Amino acid sequence: MTHYVELMGFGPTGWGPAMLRAAGLTLTVAVLGFLLGSVIGSAVAAAKLGRSRLLHGLGDGYTTVLRGVPDLLVIYLFYFGGSAALTAIGRMFGADGFVGVPALATGAMALGVVSGAYQAEVYRGAYLALARGELEAARAVGMSRALMFRRIIAPQTLRYAVPGLGNVWQLVLKESALISVTGLIELLRQSQIGSGSTREPFPFFLTAGALYLAITTVSTYGFDRLEAWTMRGVRRA
Repeated sequence: MTHYVELMGFGPTGWGPAMLRAAGLTLTVAVLGFLLGSVIGSAVAAAKLGRSRLLHGLGDGYTTVLRGVPDLLVIYLFYFGGSAALTAIGRMFGADGFVGVPALATGAMALGVVSGAYQAEVYRGAYLALARGELEAARAVGMSRALMFRRIIAPQTLRYAVPGLGNVWQLVLKESALISVTGLIELLRQSQIGSGSTREPFPFFLTAGALYLAITTVSTYGFDRLEAWTMRGVRRA
């Protein structure tokens, strides 16, 4: 126990600061990916709910493909594809050598594109759960589309979407470990570095698991509070 405390402590030989920085980086890339996925998911959900067959087909194809291919493949495509594109652009302007895309940006974009496919279905399902009578009543009293969206559609869609979004967030948080293949030193990658340097993998992976669990616990509490806030004033059976 004493050895573990020294190894994961904040002393001159302790790995505590590095593990906490890596946990912060994991949380950063997960939050950025989730927020980007929210934007993409909202747009795709709107396309699938709209009347345009073209947009509906594009949205349906997006969700089918991104939910069907491995997430690691998407990360590889973003990293190596983006690097190849930047290298080609650099050569057009006289630059030599390989030009890599930033690992953090690659991770956030890859997670955002993947989570956007899942969030699109969450938003679409939440919208379809709205009471049609409320929307018809809003139209009957002459509400504009913007006012109806602000007062009826957005609040109630969020109410139904929060539980599903909580699940997507947990998925994004776990998928952030895959970003280590791009060289980003997030929590899992830092654990691998520490275990390789000290030849003691168990303390590092145990600590990583505890940090992931701590982030998950706080996140679950936050989504539970958000769900309670969106359900205020609603009588439950």
